[in-house]
Amino acid sequence: MNNVFYAKLAANNIKKNSKTYIPYIISCILTVAMYYIITALSMNESLNSIMGSETVEYTLTLGSKVIAVFSFVFLFYTNSFLIKRRKKEFGLLNILGMEKRHISRILAFETVYMILISLAGGFFAGAILDKLMFLSLARILGSNTLPEFYISFYAMAKALILFGVIFFCIFINSVRQIHLAKPAELLKGSDTGEKEPKTKWILAVLGVLCLGTGYYFAVSTKNPVSAVTLFFVAVILVIAGTYLLFTSGSIALLKILRKNKRYYYKINHFTSVSGMLYRMKQNAVGLANICILSTMVLVMISSTTSLIIGVEDVINTRYPYDITVYYGRESDKDRKKFSEYIEKTAEEKNINMKNKVFYDYLSFSAVRDENSFFIPESMDMSYYNQFSVLMIVTEDDFADICGEKVTLDDDEIILCTDENMTNYKSLDLFGKNYNIKQTFSYSSEFTFRNGLISANVAQPCQIVVKDMTAIKQFDRIQKDIYRENASEISLFFGCDTDDKDAAAAFCKDISEAAKEISKSEDKYSIIIDNREEDRDSALSLFGGLFFLGVFLGITFIIAAVLIIYYKQISEGYEDRQRFIIMQNVGMSREEVKKTIHSQVLTVFFLPLIMAGMHIIFAFPMIKSILAAMTLTNTKLYIICTCGCFLLFTIFYMIVYLLTSKIYYKIIKK
Repeated sequence: MNNVFYAKLAANNIKKNSKTYIPYIISCILTVAMYYIITALSMNESLNSIMGSETVEYTLTLGSKVIAVFSFVFLFYTNSFLIKRRKKEFGLLNILGMEKRHISRILAFETVYMILISLAGGFFAGAILDKLMFLSLARILGSNTLPEFYISFYAMAKALILFGVIFFCIFINSVRQIHLAKPAELLKGSDTGEKEPKTKWILAVLGVLCLGTGYYFAVSTKNPVSAVTLFFVAVILVIAGTYLLFTSGSIALLKILRKNKRYYYKINHFTSVSGMLYRMKQNAVGLANICILSTMVLVMISSTTSLIIGVEDVINTRYPYDITVYYGRESDKDRKKFSEYIEKTAEEKNINMKNKVFYDYLSFSAVRDENSFFIPESMDMSYYNQFSVLMIVTEDDFADICGEKVTLDDDEIILCTDENMTNYKSLDLFGKNYNIKQTFSYSSEFTFRNGLISANVAQPCQIVVKDMTAIKQFDRIQKDIYRENASEISLFFGCDTDDKDAAAAFCKDISEAAKEISKSEDKYSIIIDNREEDRDSALSLFGGLFFLGVFLGITFIIAAVLIIYYKQISEGYEDRQRFIIMQNVGMSREEVKKTIHSQVLTVFFLPLIMAGMHIIFAFPMIKSILAAMTLTNTKLYIICTCGCFLLFTIFYMIVYLLTSKIYYKIIKK
């Protein structure tokens, strides 16, 4: 037999199995197209004309790596459905005289066809959609840039290498399965898994522990610092727990129900529990994959949607004034001179400063332990959930900013912090006890608007003390421990202005003045924020994240749909035999159909219910991570999450209705 024969046979096999191959081919084409698009976008020179292009490019590059890893896992996994359905065909060819090496040649030609079709279709679709995706990204970022049509040969080369490796690994794995199996095993390949599954109690308990620990981390983590640190740990635990519970925990639960004779020996319960027991063994991994993919879609789209919708809130929090200056300088004289220069320059350039604010402050990190703050000699993981950033100001600045005159003694303070400390009467600060004269919630109007403090991932805590002498006492404490990493007492200046062009020039003058006053060789620090200019970088970051979130969300949805489709097909062929057996033992056609429908519906929506649980428990941790990105609008995130879950549920039901029609066609044959 020559290669032409194998090539024709391979093409005929794909055509004959079109019901299973066409969705797989479409998914391969879309996966290639998405990888090509996001890789080409990351290297598109038109991005350079968009503000914040470096941030967007980095985000897209990260996205291309995520899609590369996902493509390998996804295509490798879905191909296993195809091989399982075709094992009987390969077994028959083997019995009829075709050697396994000949079957391997057929698989080789099929793999070549798949590579050619996937790459050709993917590159064609990617080239067409690339400009549309760029325009969508530009619109999200608020840019009017119009890219020229171009084809990225570098992106094509990367896709060719990546998917060449993926399909080669798939081919090797398929050949391995064929060569290791006996002809009789191949003939029964699509019917394997009919033995009663064993209960793996250790794995089931381990699944509960993994899921419970992941949930505990998500719910108990309040501090944004620890939320960012523990997020991936919690994700890994939840993923492991999900797989273990679907593969082992579900079987253990069903066997417990079967042991309950009063429950089990009823017509509906008997058939449902028995059917689901076998169904769970064969489809547990697929259900777990659907659950994980659904959770990823919901988390990514809801969080990135919250960021892009709430971007103005983020900008206003991070940049509280049109012009904001943070000037760090130990000398009281230099800070005063610098503030006088700002006033003088604004007057000379006729800049109308509205909502003008000046105040001195000291800011540094400390560890909170109930009603006390301290700085440990060495930092370790145990303190991450207790970190706070302290901001210390004088009573005079408090009166100027907040409009409330207060008089403090040396051992008195005013505290502005989270709700948990508003009922405190005293506070221990680095070994000295202070009476709290007044307490305000951090969300109240009495807080000092400070973008750097708001952007800090640690919990903020503002403290008002008597005078600058008290601030310098705290300054000496933190310098004794932090040494070269210690903070400086800083001057905060903020104002709003109507003239945006003059504001940009004003910021440059301020920067030059800081160098002159500080003699440049001395130690000083200055940060100047121009809200209008920095708005573009914020939009680039959140817009890029939103685009990537939607892009990856669509990719994962496609994967979930394909897994659901193959799940329905494989279960259709398996339930077809059960359908016949149940009728032979006396059940009516309607009773059998009702029982199978109940089983399919329960199992099908189990991943969605579990994904909903994951989202609920992940809410506190994701809220803290968004807070670390200065998005503190919890109501917005709740609305976005609920809206995304509702839309996804509707989509999920539509997919169920469409794929269930295929399922019922199979069992009625």
